[in-house]
Amino acid sequence: MGGKEAIERLRKIDPGIKAIVSSGYSNDPIMSDYRKYGFRGVISKPYKIEDLSEIVGRVTNEGE
Repeated sequence: MGGKEAIERLRKIDPGIKAIVSSGYSNDPIMSDYRKYGFRGVISKPYKIEDLSEIVGRVTNEGE
């Protein structure tokens, strides 16, 4: 299952889910337009733990 199908299933369970998409493929259309697909953040692989921590913090605190 890819990210597009996963987020569609997850949004059926919880429409307010805060999901982050990650891929090593820079030409993936979901990576360039992630909000259109229901993701709240994006991070490209490979990534450093600091970068992951920053995006997780930003997404989890979004709207507070």
